[in-house]
Order: sequence, then structure tokens, then C-alpha cells
Amino acid sequence: MTGRLTGKVAVVTGAAPRGEGVGNGMATAILFAREGAKVVLVNRNAERAEKLAGQIRDEGGEAMVFAGDVAKADVTEAMAAFTIEKYGRLDILHNNVGFGGAGTPETVTMEMWNGVLQANLTTTMLCTRACLPHMKASGGGSIIMVSSIAGALGLMGSPGAVAYSTAKAGLHGFTISVAADYATQNIRANCIIVGTVNTPMVGHLGPEARERRRTMVPMQTEGTAWDVAHGAVYLASDESRWVTGISLPIDGGLVALRTWPR
Repeated sequence: MTGRLTGKVAVVTGAAPRGEGVGNGMATAILFAREGAKVVLVNRNAERAEKLAGQIRDEGGEAMVFAGDVAKADVTEAMAAFTIEKYGRLDILHNNVGFGGAGTPETVTMEMWNGVLQANLTTTMLCTRACLPHMKASGGGSIIMVSSIAGALGLMGSPGAVAYSTAKAGLHGFTISVAADYATQNIRANCIIVGTVNTPMVGHLGPEARERRRTMVPMQTEGTAWDVAHGAVYLASDESRWVTGISLPIDGGLVALRTWPR
């Protein structure tokens, strides 16, 4: 690696995967550290986050763990304060917390609706709100939202994902709002639209669904968490210093391209 993030401090929420394999947060945290950032791994499950921190340290990187539920405002304030206490600054926030849920407007339960919006959208707002003052004090920063093709496309043939799609679409509006509000303060906000990558979050779908997800992609290949992480490194680095307010699809062309009927 080339030290593209040397001297920067990054907070990665939802850093550790829920199961075996490499999730988007894990891959991003590892690449941030490999590029020289000091990384705060935020996770509800401290044990999984400590395992990831150990892996980063074994590679010669620097990482600390903050355990807590970032759906709570006091926890996000403590997260930001922890980062400043340990490293003295805060330059990068990678908002990776979230989960999905099935249902149409007719079938989704209020518990599912509220839970999915809180996990994907409210957590992002609270983490961003807590980190912004420290970014301003550090002279600027990069805030990265993690969305999904579910928030950019209507996915026919599924059991419905109205709460998840709504929450992820909301991140696009949140991104451009933050980008507009803080553009003159050297704080950038951008969004990654994640396509059909193979991560622990979708491992339960099974091999047939995995193959369907692959063949729906114009490039006819499967994405990985590393593809997402490489995009995050670019958006976190000074290479993207003049990039703000964008939604970047990392999806094998799925958002931009369609198949014409023959």
C-alpha cells in the first residue's frame, strides 16, 4: 500500500462482520489501516471487533475498539469523544451500520419498518452529528455513507423490501444535504451504492440466490467487500478532495446499464 491515508484517523461503524467471511465494514477498516489510517472499530459486539483489531495490528496497522449501539445519541457522542481521546483528531467517518428486511407496504410490520429505518438511517445521522464538530476542529474531513442498489432501483420479483429501500434511498438525500451544508468547511460527504456483493450479510440466501445475483449484473461477475473498500479508500483520501455530494455505484454496472430486449 502507498500510505494514502497516513496521518488520518478513521471511524468505521459496523466494522466487524456478523458471520464468517469478509464484510464491507471489515474490508474497509483493513484497507484504511493498510493505507496508514488509525482506525476506530465501532461495533455492538466487542468480541468480533477485537478479533478484527488483532488482525489489523498483526499486519502492522493501528486500531482501537469502541463497543456500543450507535442508534443511541449518547453512544455516538461517546464514540466521537473516545476517538479524540485516543488519537486527538477525527478525519474520516465511514457509516456502515445497517440491515435489511422483507415486506411490501401491505405486509411490513411497524416493528420491522421502524427498526430498519433506525438501523440504516438514524444511526448515520447520529454518528455524523457526533463527528462533525471534531472534523471541523481538525480542518475538514470525509463522511462516507453506505447505501445499496435497493435504494436506487426497483427490484421486481423479490418479496419486497420497502423499509430497506426507503432507508437506503434516504441516505442519498442525507448525503447531498450534508455535502451542501459543509462544503465551505472542507467536509465532504459521499455515498457508495453497493451492488450484489458476496458478504456474510447475504450468506444465508444460499448458492442459487448467489448465482441469480451474479447473473443480474451486466459484467456477469460477483462483487466482493474489497471492491467496496477500494472505493471507500478513494473517497476517504485526499485524491477525492474535490469530490462531494456524489453517489458512487460499485455494482458491476447494474445501476447504469440495462439489457435491451432482443
